[in-house]
Amino acid sequence: MHPSLTFLVISILTANHPLIFLKSSLFSRSMSDEIRAEKQVLRKEIRSKLKGLDNLFDQSQLVWNHVYNLQLYRDAKSVGIFLSMPEGEIQTDSVINHCIENGKTIYVPQVGAHFELADMDMLKCPAETNFHHEWPRNKWRIPEPPSHLERVVAKPGEIDLIIVPGLAFDAKGGRLGQGKGYYDRFLSKMRKDHAVPRLVGVGLEPQLVDHVPTTELDFKMDFVVLPSKLIEVKS
Repeated sequence: MHPSLTFLVISILTANHPLIFLKSSLFSRSMSDEIRAEKQVLRKEIRSKLKGLDNLFDQSQLVWNHVYNLQLYRDAKSVGIFLSMPEGEIQTDSVINHCIENGKTIYVPQVGAHFELADMDMLKCPAETNFHHEWPRNKWRIPEPPSHLERVVAKPGEIDLIIVPGLAFDAKGGRLGQGKGYYDRFLSKMRKDHAVPRLVGVGLEPQLVDHVPTTELDFKMDFVVLPSKLIEVKS
């Protein structure tokens, strides 16, 4: 049966039979709880592997060398890029400076003080290398745009490419975040004509796994880049 016809039949059945709707809702909730639990187990496993990683900067530079060779990166006039935590995460100073030196407009995340809202914007940054070194840091010791910075928020269609952090990735473009949903919510806001900016997930060697549990709300990467390899995700 064609998927659209299947959906129509299910819609009619659940509309006329509340018990079917209830069972469907309970099944969906059960699956969601199962995936959430799988994600938590994987987060714990990857965080353990990242503790005390001693070649952080070397691995980071290998990743950026792959990114610089991507045509997608070369063509991008504007790039969204995260500012990294000081430990346990790929370091982004190098790629930020490379973007600026090559005339690309940079946007970085702003989460602000209300972490529980899990909301995020990306703000346009000064075209100066190391612009963020004196910025205040949030609870994760990540630099955040200061209050005196002119607040130019990225709108849909204004960012060509977003370099996305994650705790884990798989070869199918699956991404596991920290668990708050910042990026998935932000990417939903950035849709233009039913499309989002191209997404490049970057990580360290221990962060590639066989399978990342995902739901329909999780955005897939177009590329996954690690120190030892660059994976183009086939749609």
